[in-house]
Amino acid sequence: MGLYDNTGNLVEALTDGDSQKIISSKFSSLLASKDSDYLLSSTAEPDRQVEISDLEGKVIGLYFSANWYPPCRNFNNLLVSVYEQLKSNGCNFEVVFVSSDEDLGAFNGYRETMPWLSIPYSDLETKKALNRQFDVEGIPCLIILQPDGSILHDGVELIYKYGVEAFPFTKEKLEELQRKERMKHESQTLTNLLTNPGRDYLLDPTLTRKVPVDSLIGKTVGLYFSAQWCVPCANFTPKLVSIYHKIKQSLEEKGGNDGFDIVFLSYDRDQSSFVSYYSTMPWLALPFGEPTIRNLAKYFDVQGIPCLIIIGPDGKTVTKQGRNLINLYQENAYPFTDAKLELLEKEMEEEAKRLPRTDYHAGHRHELTLVSEGNGGGPFICCDCDEQGSGWAYQCLGCGYEVHPRCMRAVDPENTGSVEDR
Repeated sequence: MGLYDNTGNLVEALTDGDSQKIISSKFSSLLASKDSDYLLSSTAEPDRQVEISDLEGKVIGLYFSANWYPPCRNFNNLLVSVYEQLKSNGCNFEVVFVSSDEDLGAFNGYRETMPWLSIPYSDLETKKALNRQFDVEGIPCLIILQPDGSILHDGVELIYKYGVEAFPFTKEKLEELQRKERMKHESQTLTNLLTNPGRDYLLDPTLTRKVPVDSLIGKTVGLYFSAQWCVPCANFTPKLVSIYHKIKQSLEEKGGNDGFDIVFLSYDRDQSSFVSYYSTMPWLALPFGEPTIRNLAKYFDVQGIPCLIIIGPDGKTVTKQGRNLINLYQENAYPFTDAKLELLEKEMEEEAKRLPRTDYHAGHRHELTLVSEGNGGGPFICCDCDEQGSGWAYQCLGCGYEVHPRCMRAVDPENTGSVEDR
């Protein structure tokens, strides 16, 4: 593989993987075209053009993004914060925006939120060449170019995970962060997860009583990252409330052992939204706006909500896939351990033997076939309940429509008006 400029000429021979190199003196060949040999400054200086040669010697982030895509807007807010902190600390870092916006107005509007440089919207040649050169398959995407020529492709993940600490994005720095992360997880306790020097309590649903974090020690605890504005959260929360009550009831019936609880970590945008949303929940919560929430999101690498992290009685992480396990196994997922999941998978295998190999579903006109991960199935989003699934599913072999077996609503193909819930 080679690095080509925008006219198709070979600039520098490259090898695959981490050994790819770009020589910094070739930035002009990389970022300029025959019609444009400059970058746009931030909108704070709208009339200033920046020479591409000004980037030499800096750590560069090529930022592929678009205003129309919500995940880009979400990441953009974080990147702005990280960028401004790095610049205020005097770090030799610059970002170059490579737009995928649909028109000039959208580009200009999005660019107003950015304190960094941009490739001119009209320079389609350079933008296409960069997307092709770095094999950009999705946005947001942040490609890190080092002064020594090395390339890092997972800048978005690193910013989400480490923030400003990721700089200067070198192999040595990332190895250091990974060592620290391993040490944190090895020494993890529920107390050091949920408390800080100024707070050792959680809120109860009335918002009037402070519950000591230490009262949860020895329990299985779910950390629930969610927000009222999030549609998937609004759909999942009532289900989680129902499952929560069923687990608590089951534990009481087995001897009164109150061994399970959930803590709400709010992503709401204001206090009133937090109060309104939390009023639908029967469990504990961290106070709104508590910095611990952001720290835990980074610690557990939470990149989307709703997210349910399960902490075991020993204070160690059991799984980050609590939401998926609730969707798959309902209250039977408790206590979410590998041993319990192995048992549930065996039970599912036995149950699948009793299911019809093919069936019709009221929500789809084609016949569906029972599949598993071993014969054409795999992780999927159920087309009936919109939740993730894995293992067994009913799938339309023609168009890929898939549903959980439990979501199947059988219908007589000769009488589509007769629907029976399975």
